[in-house]
Amino acid sequence: MWQTQHGGNQTRITEFVLVGFGNAWEAQIPLLLLLFVIYIVTISGNLLIIVLVVSDEHLHTPMYYFLANLSFLETFYSSAILPRVLYSLCTGDRSISFIGCVTQYYFFGILVTTECFLLAAMSIDRYLAICKPLYYAAVMNDKLCAQLAVSSWVGGWLAISITISFMSQLVFCGPNEMDHFFCDFAPIVSLSCSNTRTIEVVSFILSSVCVFPPFLLTLATYICIITSILRIPSTAGRQKAFSTCSSHLLVVTIFYGTLTIVYILPNSSTLRDLNKVFSLLYTILTPLANPLIYSLRNKEVKEALKKGAIKLYKNARI
Repeated sequence: MWQTQHGGNQTRITEFVLVGFGNAWEAQIPLLLLLFVIYIVTISGNLLIIVLVVSDEHLHTPMYYFLANLSFLETFYSSAILPRVLYSLCTGDRSISFIGCVTQYYFFGILVTTECFLLAAMSIDRYLAICKPLYYAAVMNDKLCAQLAVSSWVGGWLAISITISFMSQLVFCGPNEMDHFFCDFAPIVSLSCSNTRTIEVVSFILSSVCVFPPFLLTLATYICIITSILRIPSTAGRQKAFSTCSSHLLVVTIFYGTLTIVYILPNSSTLRDLNKVFSLLYTILTPLANPLIYSLRNKEVKEALKKGAIKLYKNARI
């Protein structure tokens, strides 16, 4: 049963039901435990990186400045979705108010769009460091780092604010069941009784602008980086650098690729059924993998972690 408001001759929905992962109750507890562990590991890993970057002077470099921004983003990114999913799995209450649903999409949208731009900024930083090392210190200064980071956040906010302004004009009069585990653009719009042609076109244009240029830029920079790596005379150095870059490129490709499938490709019945699977990749897997791949494998981060652990141990003994 859903709550409604009567306005004029129409009955407006004030509450949605997130169908989530279905009604297989035997799978609810294992899924609850799995997602809870993933959430704790994701939050812990990203917060650890932020603390290390802030506290260790050796990590006060452009690369780690962007990584701290990414970790800050991923912390809220996961928190915008997983706590609500965990609550639904734990209590069985799948209802969410209209305002709550739009608010979740608003914050999630800002964060995922900002990440598109931020990953591109990070790829520029790595390109300059590896392919143009003589110019790196002069070009990638504090001012440019701040400009790239702020531009990423402003771009994410602006794109989703435009989408939300169109979404706020939609009317919802039934049904209210959303076949997803969080409030995303397509599931919300599909339930509207209004003509959604305009908002769908606007969303397609904004998604294309926010996904394709950053992805192509990231891809181009990594191709240049890999080309430079192949020129390294040392086999061991070549393998180490290529291993790191290939890991970065894999995560970036999964992130941008799934976003393209969910938000840009035509919403066919086949893709609609797979959207939840693809959404899991960029909402849960990427925030979990990023701290491990981008930072915790780095020698500098390991050293900072070791020094931090020794300092905590000494303080505990005093």
